[in-house]
Amino acid sequence: METLVFKTDPKRPSQRTIDAAAEAILNGRLVVFPTETVYGIGADAFNEKACRNIYKVKGRASDNPLIVHVYSVEDTMKLGSFSREHAKALSRIWPGPLTVIVKGKGILPETVTAGLDSVAIRCPKGRVIRSIIKKAGVPIAAPSANISTKPSSTKGEHAIGYFRGKVAMIIDGGEADYGIESTILDLRSFRILRPGAFTPEQIERAFGRKPVLGRLAEGTASAKRVISPGTKYRHYAPSTPLFVYTGDRRAVYSLVRPFGRSAAFIGSEESCNMFKGTGVRCISLGPSKSLRIRVHRLFDKLIELDSVGVKFGVVEQFDGKGLGYAAMNRLRKASSHKSFSTSEELKKLIDNI
Repeated sequence: METLVFKTDPKRPSQRTIDAAAEAILNGRLVVFPTETVYGIGADAFNEKACRNIYKVKGRASDNPLIVHVYSVEDTMKLGSFSREHAKALSRIWPGPLTVIVKGKGILPETVTAGLDSVAIRCPKGRVIRSIIKKAGVPIAAPSANISTKPSSTKGEHAIGYFRGKVAMIIDGGEADYGIESTILDLRSFRILRPGAFTPEQIERAFGRKPVLGRLAEGTASAKRVISPGTKYRHYAPSTPLFVYTGDRRAVYSLVRPFGRSAAFIGSEESCNMFKGTGVRCISLGPSKSLRIRVHRLFDKLIELDSVGVKFGVVEQFDGKGLGYAAMNRLRKASSHKSFSTSEELKKLIDNI
């Protein structure tokens, strides 16, 4: 399949690009585009055949529902049911990086909802996706633009690498603003199912109550039956074995240095500086004082890990608050819950590669 690639300013997308994307969507074809969180791969949410094709090109399990992107809270109310209080809160929050799970009204194809009686809905802030939705006049079903289990695309080049020749059109809008997916909040239980760019603290301020957190949100457990995207299957993983370091930052040098060129270290700029001249490949996320930058770069650096030719990678843990909470959810899944804090634990992990 020939894939058209359009480069555009994500803040001021060209009308030609938006028109072409909307036309492709309405013709039942797939389009990859930037949002404020990560890149998405989208189709007309009412077109069952097109949505089924999303699963095919991603290699996505059929019981893993899609997030439906809409233009406004009013559009959300056409697809799902929720209280007036929640509608008021969403009117203050949206557009933004928060997805909500609500009871569906049964008008979307089962392909989109994976047969559940609920639907995942988001009103995105990114100018490109909002413009496409408005022009096409239909909600757009769009999971993250990655091959299933792999890190999400945060740059146009990632999306092109994953999907050139598999979709009708890719819009290259440079880097996504957040670099991590939306938060998924089940409004029925007020439980975070997937932490993301909208933090638990922001949810509490917006709704006036604390969201419920648990092992799903932490990334320490998976749902036996899919409740929403990101709750059951392995996600975000590079092909290179990845281990999360959970000990004191200053001690990681002595643990990883002996492995030299067979190892890569992903962490803050300050931590990476410790490995200069040791042979260990250093992949910097940015300064330790800027959590936003380090989270923004995380998926990009996980993708980079596969290009440096090492036996394994070690990634430094994040503090478990705010965006760091979401980053740790991703790292636990990307590493298949493999972590260490001692040399004995690291050796055991390496021996099992």
